[in-house]
Amino acid sequence: MIDFSKLGAKTARSSFEPRDIFMSLPTKDKQYEYPRDVQSEVWKQWSERRSQKNTIIKMNTGSGKTVVGLIILKSCLDENKGPAIYVAPDNYLVQQVCAEADKLGIRVARDENEYDFIMKRAILVINIHKLVNGKSIFGMRDINNIPIGSILIDDVHACLETIDAQFSITIPINHDAYSNFVRIFESTLKSYSEQQYVEIVESQYPASSILIPFWSWQDKILEVKTVLHKYIDEDFIKFSFPLIDDCLDTCNCVISARSIEITPKCIPIAKIAQFEQAKRRIFMSATLSDDSVFVTAMGLNQGDITNIVTPEKANDIGDRLLIFPQLINKNITEEEIKLKLKSLSKVHNVVVIVPSRQRASFWSDVFDVIVDRNNIDDAVNGMKNGHLGLVVFINKYDGVDLPDDTCRILVIDGLPNMRNEYDSFVQNVNPSSKRLLGEQIQKIEQGMGRGVRSNNDYCVAVLMGSGLADVIFRTEGLKFFSKATQVQLKLSQQLWDQLLTDNHTPQIDEIFSLADYSLNLPRNIDWIKASKDALSTLTYDIVPHIDEISIALRCAFEKAEKRQYKEAVLVIQDIKNKARDEKIKGFLMQLMAEYTNFINKEEAQQILLSAMQYNNRLIRPIEGIQHQRLIGKTSIQAQALVNFINDHALKENTYIMKMNAILESLKFSQDTSTHFEKAMYDISHMLGIVSSRPETDQGKGPDNLWVLGDNGYLVIECKNETTTDTIKKHYCNQLNGSINWFENEYRGSGFTCFPILIHHSDIFEHASSPNPKIRIMTPDYLLKFRQSVLSFAKNVVLPNNYKNVERTQELLSQFKLLGAMIVNEFTTEFKVK
Repeated sequence: MIDFSKLGAKTARSSFEPRDIFMSLPTKDKQYEYPRDVQSEVWKQWSERRSQKNTIIKMNTGSGKTVVGLIILKSCLDENKGPAIYVAPDNYLVQQVCAEADKLGIRVARDENEYDFIMKRAILVINIHKLVNGKSIFGMRDINNIPIGSILIDDVHACLETIDAQFSITIPINHDAYSNFVRIFESTLKSYSEQQYVEIVESQYPASSILIPFWSWQDKILEVKTVLHKYIDEDFIKFSFPLIDDCLDTCNCVISARSIEITPKCIPIAKIAQFEQAKRRIFMSATLSDDSVFVTAMGLNQGDITNIVTPEKANDIGDRLLIFPQLINKNITEEEIKLKLKSLSKVHNVVVIVPSRQRASFWSDVFDVIVDRNNIDDAVNGMKNGHLGLVVFINKYDGVDLPDDTCRILVIDGLPNMRNEYDSFVQNVNPSSKRLLGEQIQKIEQGMGRGVRSNNDYCVAVLMGSGLADVIFRTEGLKFFSKATQVQLKLSQQLWDQLLTDNHTPQIDEIFSLADYSLNLPRNIDWIKASKDALSTLTYDIVPHIDEISIALRCAFEKAEKRQYKEAVLVIQDIKNKARDEKIKGFLMQLMAEYTNFINKEEAQQILLSAMQYNNRLIRPIEGIQHQRLIGKTSIQAQALVNFINDHALKENTYIMKMNAILESLKFSQDTSTHFEKAMYDISHMLGIVSSRPETDQGKGPDNLWVLGDNGYLVIECKNETTTDTIKKHYCNQLNGSINWFENEYRGSGFTCFPILIHHSDIFEHASSPNPKIRIMTPDYLLKFRQSVLSFAKNVVLPNNYKNVERTQELLSQFKLLGAMIVNEFTTEFKVK
C-alpha cells in the first residue's frame, strides 16, 4: 500500500558535515559506534575545502580510508552534488567497498541503471575499467553520457596501471595487425638495425624490442590509422583506440617479439569528458612521497596538488619489522631464505609477492598455494579462515587486505617489472628516471602494506634480491618511501646494526631471530614500545613532491595535443637546460627532436645528433654515427677499476651490492637477453675493463665489446636464451659478421680479436662455417665466471685490498679475471657436428 503521509516536501538535512552524517547513520554496525580520530580530522579538513573541484586525501594503509570516502560521497549527495561515484582499482575492492557500505547503512549501486543511483540517493561503486575506456558511459558516447557530480578515486596509484593499459594498444604477435605493422615499418627497421629486425621478426627472441624512430612513425601515421581502423571492433583495440586517436602521432610505438605496444607520452584523461567536468573530484592516495602521478595521469595542475588533506598525525600505522637477509650478510643465498620461510610457514601464514610467473617457479618446490587473478578470492578467504602456509602472489602488490593472522610474514621477492615496453626503453636510456624509480618504490611499498591493515596489526616484512637492495639503498629509492616506512626501515636497521656488532656474518637463523621480537607471543613489549615511539611524532608531509621533468613533459604533451609543437619544444628545452645528469639531458633532447620533427625535419636530426654526445642509448639519427674506437684509458686493469670506484664514489658495501645485482642478470634464462647484455656491459666496468655495446649503440657490431689491454678485444655475442644442443648456422654467421666488423673498424693497428659466443652448446650444426678463433661460453663456464667474479669481489673489498692497485691487480690475476686470462679460463673451443 502507498503511504500518502510520506509524500510532500521533506525537511532538508541540518548538516552536511561528514562526521555528523556518520554519527546519524541509523542502521550502522556496532563496530562503527564512533569514528576514528584520523577519520574525523580528514572529514573536517575536506569539508572546509569542499568548494574546490580537486582534493587529494592521503591516509596510511589500514586507517579506514573506505569509510572516509563513502561518508564524503554521502555528504556530496546530501548537498545535492550528485550523481556520486566511488571508483576502486578492481572488482575485488568493489566488493569490499560495497560490503563496508552495507555495514554503515549507506545505499550503494553496482549498476548505473539502478533506481536509487538515477535518483541520486545511492553511490555508484565501480572499478576503474568502467570509468576509463574507449566506450565509457562517462563521456565517450555520442549521446546519453552519464553526468558526474562528485567522484572519488580510491588508491590512485593502484589505479594507475589500469589507466595506462586502457590508454594503450597492445597487438599480439599472432594477430594479422602485427604483420601489417611490420610491413609498414620493415624498410625503416632494417635500415635502422637489421640485426634487431632479424631477432624480433624472424627469430622472435622474446626479450628483443625496438622503438620505432619518431620520424618514421610520424610519416606513416595515416597507414597506421588505416590498419587500426581495419580492426576497430576487435577486443584488443576497441576500448583503447578512441582514447588515443587524437594524439596517435605523438605516441610511442615499440615492436617486440611478443607484441606491438602503442602508448601516449602522458594520459589524455580529459577524453573522459564527464570526469573532466565533474563538480568535485576526490583522489585518495597512500602516503607515498611522489605525487607526479596526479600530473602525468590525472592531468591536475600544480595548484590542485597543493590542496592535500591529511590527518594531523601519521602514527596510525601498524607495526612492521623489516629484514633484508642478503644485505645483512652478503653470503646468504636465496635458497637459504626460501627454506627458512618454508619452515616459518608451518606456524605463520607467509605471503610472497613475486613480479612474474617465471619468478614464481623459484618457489615451486615449497609453496602451498600460488595466487593469480583467477583464484585471488578463494586464496584470501582461505587465509582469513585458517592456516594455509606459504602463499605466492603473482604481481599483486595492491588491492588485497591480509590483516592479523592472515599474514604475519610478507616477502617482497625482487623488483617489480616495468609497466610496459616503452618504460623498459626509458629505463635503459635514462636509468636515473625519477618517475620510474618512484613507480617501482611505490609498488614495493604497496606490497609491504598488504600485511598491516590497522594500527594494532603487526607483520614482519622480508626483502629479497640484490636488485632490490641496489634500488633502495644505492640509488635515491629510499627517499621515495613514505615517511612512516622510512622510519620503520631505519628502526629495523638499528636492529641489524646491533646484530652485526656481535657477529659480522650472522647466519640465516640468527638473522631471522630478529623476527621473534615481533612475532613471538606474548609479543616483546620493548620492541612494541620502540616501534610506537618512533612513529609517535610523525606527521604527514602536506608539501607535494612532483618531479619537475614530469611537469614539463605534461605541459609539452598538452601543447602538442593542440599542435603547438614549437611551444612544446621550448618547454622541454627549458627543463633540459636545468638538467645536470647527462643521460637525462640527452633523453630530453630526443623528445625535443621528436616535437621539432613536426615543423622542421632537418633540425630534428641535428638535435638528435647533438644529444648523442650526452647519451648514446638514444634513437640514432637517420644518417647514423660512426663507431668510435674503444681504447682503454690505462694499461693497468686494476688502476682502471680503482678509477671507476672513485669516479662513482662506491663504498665497499655498495660495490658488493652492485656486483650481486649485476650477477643476478648473468644467467641462462628466457626473456632476459637485453638484461644479460646490459649486465655484461656493467660487469666489465666492475672489473676495470672498458667496454661498449656496439649493436645497441650504433646498430652494427657485436652485443658487447671489451678492451682487455695489450691491444686485445673481446667480441661477444650473447645468446643466453638458447636451450638447443647445437648452435644454429644463423648464430655462427652473426658472430662471423661481428668479427668482420671488428677487423674493419680496427684494421691496421695491431689489435687482436677474441670472438666469444655465449650459448647453451659448444657444438655448431653441420652447415656452419665458424671462424677458427671463436670460443664458447656455455652455462657451466658462465657459472664458473660468475663464481670467480663474486669471489674476487668479496676479497677486493677487504680493508687492506680496497682501492689498493697492487693488491687488486694480484686478485684479478688470482681469480683469472686479468685481461686475456678470461678467454682461457672461462671459455672453451667449439666443435662442429
